[in-house]
Amino acid sequence: MLVTNRFVVDVDVADEFTERAHAALTALAARPGYLRGQLVRALDDPAHWCLVTEWESVGAYRRALGGFEVKVSAVPLLAQSLDEPSAYEALATAPPGGAVVITASDRAAGPYR
Repeated sequence: MLVTNRFVVDVDVADEFTERAHAALTALAARPGYLRGQLVRALDDPAHWCLVTEWESVGAYRRALGGFEVKVSAVPLLAQSLDEPSAYEALATAPPGGAVVITASDRAAGPYR
């Protein structure tokens, strides 16, 4: 599962933002089910940032958000991300030079989805 939280950050507060983002990434990285994460910035517009994390499952990510250190360090930052979908399930992957592997969705099949 991939989580992308996008931010638009004024240049004058970029240093403060990166400190907070590093603390959030550290807190998330300590949680079970965390696979990897990155803080990235757009090359063509330095005001655009993204905190990208990968999790072994949706449940692991949701449980991580309930951890005390995550609530203190990460949740306030994540609440400032752009209001848009941020959690994505992997439906197809391909290793370097390899074939595409298709994975079934974990989403419920009901009409409400």
